[in-house]
Amino acid sequence: MKETPVPRVVTCRTCGKPVAWIPENTYRPFCSERCRSIDLGAWAAEEYRVPEQSKPLPDEQ
Repeated sequence: MKETPVPRVVTCRTCGKPVAWIPENTYRPFCSERCRSIDLGAWAAEEYRVPEQSKPLPDEQ
């Protein structure tokens, strides 16, 4: 008898609800299209930023 693997559960990045990480969940890692859209809007509004490693030095001429 084959055992069905237990799906991994993650937390929705927007609302905090548990989300099953399965192929049928097209919105993962979000719980819904609404949460995915909220996150996308935050990126578009530049609310999230990737930190800089170091600032480039100006060219000396």
